[in-house]
Amino acid sequence: MPKKINKLAVLTSGGDSPGMNAAIRSVVRTCAYHNIKCIGVYQGYEGLITGDFKELDARSVRGIINKGGTMLKSARSKEFRTKEGRQKAYQSLMDAEVDGLVVIGGDGSFTGALIFNQEFGFPVMGIPGTIDNDIFGTSHTLGFDTALNTVVDAIDKIRDTASSHNRLFFIEVMGRDVGHIALNVGIAGGAEEILIPEEDLGLDRLVDSLNKSRKSGKTSSIVVVAEGDKIGKNIFELKDYVDENMEGYDVRVSVLGHMQRGGAPSCFDRVLASRMGVKAVEAILEGQSNYMVGLQNGKMELTPLDNAIKGKTKINLELLRVSDIMST
Repeated sequence: MPKKINKLAVLTSGGDSPGMNAAIRSVVRTCAYHNIKCIGVYQGYEGLITGDFKELDARSVRGIINKGGTMLKSARSKEFRTKEGRQKAYQSLMDAEVDGLVVIGGDGSFTGALIFNQEFGFPVMGIPGTIDNDIFGTSHTLGFDTALNTVVDAIDKIRDTASSHNRLFFIEVMGRDVGHIALNVGIAGGAEEILIPEEDLGLDRLVDSLNKSRKSGKTSSIVVVAEGDKIGKNIFELKDYVDENMEGYDVRVSVLGHMQRGGAPSCFDRVLASRMGVKAVEAILEGQSNYMVGLQNGKMELTPLDNAIKGKTKINLELLRVSDIMST
């Protein structure tokens, strides 16, 4: 028989992403539906240590489904990385009579949750919230779809300037380890080239491709670059290299940065967050622990936290081929 759950806690950790508030709302209202209490933990794992808790009910989360960021805030916690810090966090939960924890975040947040469970046997459940879409066990992480729409809108605006001045724009998007954002927005934004960590195009091949585009009649170009691309040390080195090896283009750089994290979540992310929150709470109530909820083939499924952390997402090879064809 699984331990009876009377009260759950929910926290957000790591980088914020659109849809986190919608997920908090879903967790709280699912708890209310099942007649159990829910507390919000402020400032991530740091708040778990200090006992920065607030009881939440269905009315506490009204009007947040359309808000970006996270009402519970997020913070790094060096202390939680220590056994002593985690002991304090456990004691805070015991003092508040909490029976389980839902963690909304990325692989670093899940690593903390996994270690916490292993040390204290405390039930934990993960909801993947990161715009990079780099968590194994789900086709979409919270915020990924919204980030795509934000970036495509920015690329459309930059293209207006590029075409007006015969300019080549290098546009850097987030994606330190994976190129999911760059690949998708590059295709959607009509980019001439897409540079991602998974594929090393090479500087010479990049210049050859851009020259080919010019000869075909293109007077402006967009190159989307994932921040983790390995061709150059950084996007400004790419600009300098192209400046030195190509004529006829006024080369500019646009780093989109943290604007990609913000904004109201898309319809897709709001629905995804709602589904994930329900699944996370009900899985804990059924006695499950050490899992992450994720979207697989249109259904909510559970993936062991260890697999979610260690597993590697793969780039869509079909999208790479589509990108090559579309840049003709």
